[in-house]
Amino acid sequence: MARAGGTAKTIFTCGECGASAAKWQGQCPGCGLWNTLVETVAEAPAVGSQRRFAALAGAAGLQTLSDIEAREEDRLPTGIGEFDRALGGGLVRGGVVLLGGDPGIGKSTLLLQALAILSSTHEVLYVSGEESGQQIALRARRLSLVTGGLKLLAEINLERILATLQSVQPRVAVIDSIQTLWSDQLSPAPGSVAQVRECAAQLTRLAKASGITVILVGHVTKEGALAGPRVLEHIVDTVLYFEGDTHSSYRLIRAVKNRYGAVNEIGVFAMTDRGLKGVSNPSAIFLSQHGADVPGSCVLVSQEGTRPLLVEIQALVDQAHGNPRRLTVGLDAQRLAMLLAVVHRHAGIVCFDQDVFVNAVGGVKVVEPAADLAVVLAIVSSLKNRALPGKLVVFGEVGLAGEIRPAPRGQERLREAAKLGFTRALIPEANQPRQPIAGIEAIAVRRVDEAVAKLREIE
Repeated sequence: MARAGGTAKTIFTCGECGASAAKWQGQCPGCGLWNTLVETVAEAPAVGSQRRFAALAGAAGLQTLSDIEAREEDRLPTGIGEFDRALGGGLVRGGVVLLGGDPGIGKSTLLLQALAILSSTHEVLYVSGEESGQQIALRARRLSLVTGGLKLLAEINLERILATLQSVQPRVAVIDSIQTLWSDQLSPAPGSVAQVRECAAQLTRLAKASGITVILVGHVTKEGALAGPRVLEHIVDTVLYFEGDTHSSYRLIRAVKNRYGAVNEIGVFAMTDRGLKGVSNPSAIFLSQHGADVPGSCVLVSQEGTRPLLVEIQALVDQAHGNPRRLTVGLDAQRLAMLLAVVHRHAGIVCFDQDVFVNAVGGVKVVEPAADLAVVLAIVSSLKNRALPGKLVVFGEVGLAGEIRPAPRGQERLREAAKLGFTRALIPEANQPRQPIAGIEAIAVRRVDEAVAKLREIE
């Protein structure tokens, strides 16, 4: 809103929570984070502001929860199995999905492939704010996609996009990307906190009212988090992250929020000259093919959502020249420091004068604590320069007191390992199966020193 002098009134808005303040301050008054306030232009109440600030979900009268009929949402498969797995089974009518990832990792390619498949049976719309129609047509031709029924709109104005969606009424609409959109009712530039929040809210409101499934592509910061206000992740129903090294041919999609399915579910893809292809046996790409057993290598049975996944954990322990270094790739560096202290105190393994490097093979990120025992045994194997027994898998959380805590879905992990030809498993005592699992011997341990001692017995 213009002042008498002709200058616009400004406020300071938090990029994380969306809270505002009249003047700049180091700490956000809403979420308490530091240096997150950004100067934006304050907007005057405009005509139609009641429509702008309507509820995202339709209002309903007062009801008793037990009287509401609970039913499963119908799913629309995208035709890409690994993408459907990450989504929880497919797209939900009226759902809003936010897909983020590093530049060039394959977000636009995957969504173009999905829309090309869906266009044969449903009305779909691809809204591009970053590429021209010719660029997208060239990509589709390079990927050999059949796009006869795929409608394309190259536009960044929110009001025009909303009008097109209401007119066409597609079953699925992709917005690539949310940071490029701008609304006539706001003066800040595209990508600002106010624009991203307003555009996402309007698109979500339309999706809920009309039943259109909206997929938003989101930019990420250099730290890997989704750019823009944190309220963006709260508004949408599903948040998916692309993971993996852009120099590698493998990509992972991880669900970090899903109102219609399991979180931490992953889909695994291989990047080919014909686009992204689902990997049917992802454990194979996370296991190195050694000619013989090598020191510092331990196979972990991880649980990603509903899928057990075998991942090779590699460790290299070497004499330090100067200050000892601790480096992890795909694992938590702070947790590595804790595990080194635990094995020193409770197992007598000394690494204070050693460099310790730990890597999860294949570019996968392992976030669950059940990887602790595999990391410890890989470090011990490298330090002693002694390979772990062949066909051995490991999982279990290590506590500060040296105890081995159980991991969820232990029997599913063991069955997956047995299916892939592993014959022995070192597991927490609480995960010991009541009935033997065919093809695999479960060796239960209670403490980290007992686990290290067991290695000598089963060699």
